[in-house]
Amino acid sequence: MVIQAMKFISGIIESLLHLLYPQVCEGCGSDALPSKSCLCVRCIHNLPATGFEKNAFNPIEKMLIGRIPFEKATAQFYFTKEGLMQTLMHRFKYRGNLVLGKQLGLLMGIQLSESNRFDNIDALVPLPLFENKERQRGYNQSTVLCKAIAEVMHLPIIEDAVIRPVQTDTQTKKSRIERWKNMEGKFQLVDGSKIFGKHILLVDDVITTGATIESCATALLEGSNVKVSIAALCMASYV
Repeated sequence: MVIQAMKFISGIIESLLHLLYPQVCEGCGSDALPSKSCLCVRCIHNLPATGFEKNAFNPIEKMLIGRIPFEKATAQFYFTKEGLMQTLMHRFKYRGNLVLGKQLGLLMGIQLSESNRFDNIDALVPLPLFENKERQRGYNQSTVLCKAIAEVMHLPIIEDAVIRPVQTDTQTKKSRIERWKNMEGKFQLVDGSKIFGKHILLVDDVITTGATIESCATALLEGSNVKVSIAALCMASYV
């Protein structure tokens, strides 16, 4: 009886909290949310999945071929202007919705695991932010994604083998060549022993031209006997 009464009271409290502080879908604003989800069923269904993780020679791999020696590469969702992923990325990356970021990372982890193409990964490496920028923001969005992916794939995370020692200009309005020049040499391998002999999955939030991920992967590949694969949450469908 006591347990039933506690469950009943807990249910009432939860209902009252929902009325006072309604949780709504981060994608469309609906209050019809599954348990412990930031997204409603409709928005989860409408996430613009690429399916790249299942296929070799996908558009991300085509983009990077000849630029860096990588093993496999993917991006899980398309990012389009004024699309669903732009809304979600803005709330995760710039408005600090880390719970949403974790849910997106879990989706990444599930899709990567189900593809079977990324089964031989030894460790995850989040693409680093410049130290001051991470301090100002309070978190690194790639680390948030990595932690969620690690829960699904049961892999360690290596955060301090490679760093971003200098601040780079924003990439937003730069051409492909300008983006590459802006990122060239902007990452530094500081402890190769942590990645020695490992197959690393380098994780980022958005790939546009691939300049940033190319620069970081190049630094990682300076390590001895290192292999690099790449996974991004989104691929920008415009440049």
